[in-house]
Amino acid sequence: MKLLLDMGVARRTAALLRESGLDCVHIGEVGQPRMADADIVAMAEEQQRAVVTLDADFSALLALSGASSPSVVHVRIQGLDHAAMAHLIQRVLTLLGDDLSQGCIASVSEGGVRVRRLPVLPGDR
Repeated sequence: MKLLLDMGVARRTAALLRESGLDCVHIGEVGQPRMADADIVAMAEEQQRAVVTLDADFSALLALSGASSPSVVHVRIQGLDHAAMAHLIQRVLTLLGDDLSQGCIASVSEGGVRVRRLPVLPGDR
């Protein structure tokens, strides 16, 4: 699974994930720091990467667009340092690898993980 980390996720998280063998880039390393969400989604789609973000806008953008990719992991846990975030992302990848490769929105909170397959149909929104 290839990942694209949004600006809210520490750059050091990307470095730790790469050290563990994952193909991971941070948006600050490949784009403009203030890149629009729609442009980030387009980049992730083009590069076949899942987006990892703290921003709920990505989930809404995909749900409203009817797109079937890219997958988005929306981490709803605040205050994680870069090492804890890297560990959480690795756990999510282990749990949801198939879902992420097929297209989904994963919402990760302290209470667990909720997965919605893409595309999100109008009645599911």
